[in-house]
This record gives sequence, structure tokens and C-alpha cells, in this order.
Amino acid sequence: MDNDENTYANASSFSASPREGAIYFQWWKRASRAAAVCLGLLCVLLLAGIISLSVYQRNQSTSYNNLTKARDQLQKERDQLQKERETLNKKIKGRRCPEGWREFEFSCYYITKENKTWTKSSEECQKLGADLVIINSKEEKAFINRLYQTKNDVWIGLTDSVTEGTWKWVDGTPLTTANWGKGQPNKIVHTHKQLISLKCCAQMCLHPC
Repeated sequence: MDNDENTYANASSFSASPREGAIYFQWWKRASRAAAVCLGLLCVLLLAGIISLSVYQRNQSTSYNNLTKARDQLQKERDQLQKERETLNKKIKGRRCPEGWREFEFSCYYITKENKTWTKSSEECQKLGADLVIINSKEEKAFINRLYQTKNDVWIGLTDSVTEGTWKWVDGTPLTTANWGKGQPNKIVHTHKQLISLKCCAQMCLHPC
């Protein structure tokens, strides 16, 4: 009887081992499957990262190429503008006043030899395409003083015909005393404004009074 019980016990012990082995095998199989899923997800994420990086690099390359083209275009436009500026400068430097006129900076000056009133002098200058001059600087005033070599006074484009005692230039700007000494102005001239290139030039004439 004891032998039968031992045999049964041994059989029970022997039959338990396969069941434990099956449980262990199933656990390992599940762990391997989970690892495979994680590895697959990592591969997908890595592939997505590579694709995103490739797209980013392509966009960066496209942006760089566009910026390079824009830079080259701006350089061409700059070079063209420099050429145009040089051409305009040559035209301005090569500009000559009409015969009998004197040039100072961007202005042409002319002194007539006839004695006339301010109004008649202004009309005469307008026939020449000019008008009585507006003196804007001490340098211009000094040039005009050197321009005529007689003791006669000359008319300038200054008048109080609109409001007596209120002196204005022929273009309507008020008189300032910055460029004049005490008792001045007491000389005269004519001005005509003409657009040459991008410079506003004054073509002028002097007329004795």
C-alpha cells in the first residue's frame, strides 16, 4: 500500500513539471512579442524622424537657394543703379550753361547790361526762361558779388509787392537775414528753376537797376 502511495506521489510530481514548463514558455513568448512590438514602434519613430529631417533639410536647402538668388538679384540691381548714378553724375558734370552765362554749383547766372525797373527786369529774365534770383547761401552771395564788376546795383528776386514791408522771394519764401550783413540785401538778380536729372537747378540772371 505504501508503494502505491509513493508511486502516485512520484507520478504527481512528474506530471507537474510539464505544466510549469508550459507556463514559463508562454511568459517568454509574451515577453518576446512585447519586445518585438516596442522594436517595431522604435523603427517607425526612427523612420518618421529620418523623413522629417530629410524634409527639413530639403526646405532649408530651398530657402538657401532662394536667398542666394535674391542676393544675386539685389547685387545686379545695385550695380545697375551705380551705373545709372555714374551716368547722371557725368551728365551733370558735363552740363554747360548757355553762352554768356556763368555757372556756380547747379546754377547758371547772367548779367544784363540794360538798366530797368524791378518789374521790367523780372519780365526780361522770364523771357530768357529765368527770373530774379533767390540767394540761398553766403557762398552764392559771394559768387554774385564777384560776378558783376560795376558799381551799379543789381536786382534780386526779393519784393514786398504783396504786403508792403514784408519781404519775400519770388518763390514766396520769406526773407531771412542769416546770409546778409547790416543794411543788406541791397543788390539784385533773377532765377529760373529747372529739373535736370534728379537735381533742382536754378538758372539765373542779374539785371542792373
